Amino acid sequence: MYVQPYVFFNGRCEEALAYYTEQLGAEVTVKMRYSEAPPDPNNPQRPELADKIMHASIRMGSTVWMASDGNCDPASGSMNGFSLTLTTDDAPTAKTYFDALAAGGQVMMPFQPTFWSTGFGMVVDRFGLMWMVSEPERPAGRP
Repeated sequence: MYVQPYVFFNGRCEEALAYYTEQLGAEVTVKMRYSEAPPDPNNPQRPELADKIMHASIRMGSTVWMASDGNCDPASGSMNGFSLTLTTDDAPTAKTYFDALAAGGQVMMPFQPTFWSTGFGMVVDRFGLMWMVSEPERPAGRP
């Protein structure tokens, strides 16, 4: 068993995926638009959703997560209650990714050494998605 995050970008999925591809090396492995779905007479599609992303799968390292534009509801609030954690092999790479996610976003905790990691920071990116960026935890007994 495994759990995968499914993130809804409320109309900004295309922009978010392009950004994560360019800045974090993400690979979009599946991208389906609402216009590609078969018609459902019981649930007709809103015409303004036709070019929006109904479903996408994104590979980042060994992780696959999913995303969508969702219902594109302007009344929806921002994302909250969860965070994606991006763990890299070393602190300089983690800092590079942290800085890319912070561009146009809001730093919640600056990237810095902690008692559990040589590099950790929290940021809400320009799309409203919270990220915890980390270098692997410190081995036991390591200062």
